[in-house]
Amino acid sequence: MRICVYCASSAKIDKVYFDAAERLAAAFAKAGVEVVYGGGAAGLMGVLADTMLKHGGKIKGILPKFMVDVEWEHKGVSDMIMTDTMHERKARFLEDVDALTALPGGCGTLEELLEAITLKRLGQFTKPIVILNTKGYYNPLLEMFEKAVKENFMKDIHLDMWKVVNEPEEVLDAIKNSKPWDKGAINFAAVR
Repeated sequence: MRICVYCASSAKIDKVYFDAAERLAAAFAKAGVEVVYGGGAAGLMGVLADTMLKHGGKIKGILPKFMVDVEWEHKGVSDMIMTDTMHERKARFLEDVDALTALPGGCGTLEELLEAITLKRLGQFTKPIVILNTKGYYNPLLEMFEKAVKENFMKDIHLDMWKVVNEPEEVLDAIKNSKPWDKGAINFAAVR
């Protein structure tokens, strides 16, 4: 199984987020999961990569060339793909993956997650999406989705596009138990 992981590059965050990233990577390595991630060496990205490598896991980084120029790439990850743009990077994240998991992060992580959800809504990405809601980090976003449904910007069925878990060890089961989604999602009746 190959799973894309979106996560933060910030190193100034609460230790609880680092612990969760380390536990997730250890669980993935133990289960033989290949991880695709942003290629960075700092923050949650760095812990994710370090832990995968420490446990003999397989990890692939995808990084735009301009980030290599400022030395953001993880030097220990040998399977590193360089892209010309951020747009190309995001498209490559979702190629040939079986699922994606979003850990807490800033605007980049949020933007990647929302793009994947949008693609799923349109039937362009049909794989499971699991949000790891460590320390309730994603509660405001989840409330916004509920508000979008309440205000008829989305339908109830759209809330089935992702699963939310609080513990890293729950991610693999959430992927396995995700509701099927297919390209027909684009034909869901428009919100009126």
